Amino acid sequence: MLPKLKPTNCLVAFLASAFQAFGIYNIHAVADVTEGGVLGATLLLQYWLGISPALSSFILNALCFALGWKVLGKSFIAYSFLAAAGYSLGYRVCELFPPLWPEIVAWPQVAAVVGALFIGIGAGLTVRSGGATTGDDALAMSISHITKIPIQYIYLVSDLSILLLSLTYIPFRRISWSLLTVTLSGQIIGWIQPKERK
Repeated sequence: MLPKLKPTNCLVAFLASAFQAFGIYNIHAVADVTEGGVLGATLLLQYWLGISPALSSFILNALCFALGWKVLGKSFIAYSFLAAAGYSLGYRVCELFPPLWPEIVAWPQVAAVVGALFIGIGAGLTVRSGGATTGDDALAMSISHITKIPIQYIYLVSDLSILLLSLTYIPFRRISWSLLTVTLSGQIIGWIQPKERK
């Protein structure tokens, strides 16, 4: 049986993820600012164990979404599918054009803050609509739902853990801006996400 979906939530999940993709393409990819979560974990597994991100990202994301389905239900998967489609389509459209602000590479601190706004707002609105763009969001939503810990703290702990472990192969100076962006984006997601009704 198909879940009942709210048209507004469907539209928000799709557009918010496309907004997030816009920021990733035009800010993070240009300035070489990375993220924590599943992306960072796949790079760690490649560096430590030689496991290809093509395999590890599929497995880790699948596990996170499976947990989300079990904890958050069928509508979560439906909204997440729309979010993933919005992200992919949004990124593909961006690829048709050169990055809007290539000079941002000279200001990593600006890229970290502006990138955090795109990630935080895009992911926050997607989470608020009931979906997730990536396995990171699915995992954070599930853990927050089970433990009642605010979602921004789940993001903070998971992202900082991955980025700190990444210091085993990435210089601190390069990763420091990523630490700033994941801290800010996680807080923004927490502010946007509504509190669950008791």
